Amino acid sequence: MQHRTRQLLDAAGRGDAAGVRTALDAGAPVEARDEELRSPLLLASLGGHVEAARVLLAAGADPDAQDARRDSAWLVTGVTGDVAMMRVLLTAGPDLTLRNRFGGIALIPASERGHVAYVRAVLRDTGMDVDHVNDLGWTALLEAVILGDGGRPHQEVVRLLLAAGARPDLPDADGVTALRHAERRGFDAIAALLRAA
Repeated sequence: MQHRTRQLLDAAGRGDAAGVRTALDAGAPVEARDEELRSPLLLASLGGHVEAARVLLAAGADPDAQDARRDSAWLVTGVTGDVAMMRVLLTAGPDLTLRNRFGGIALIPASERGHVAYVRAVLRDTGMDVDHVNDLGWTALLEAVILGDGGRPHQEVVRLLLAAGARPDLPDADGVTALRHAERRGFDAIAALLRAA
């Protein structure tokens, strides 16, 4: 069984959908874990291997299974910004409130990294809480300003979040608003968006 488990994990990690199917048919557990407690579906999600993910989901793989770092197949789509993977995983009904190791939901790292297409899609296709506050005291809007670079992608993310109802007046744990952070960092375009909200 150990050999089959390794075959499944390796196939998922390299995006070999046929290899995933073969390993599963041979008896490898769909919720097998590697040394870091990553499931085959998480490995497929990390690599953007949509077809391998489809095979795993059809076999009952859990999109919410978390590894040692509290990452899951669903949560890492916010990090990678992979819209195709996000849509495939949505068919499995992932927990949209699932939190990563920072207490954040998938929208927050996507906003931080300026993944415009992902933020647009997840806001349109899910009922995700746009004002979720993570363990650092930051919302997606705050992360886009505090950890972003102020460029066009982050400007568009801010625009999308505000259009989805994000509250610009929610401060961080120190009482500092997104507008104040934008002004401090010289992000004039973002500051203008926040003032107009």
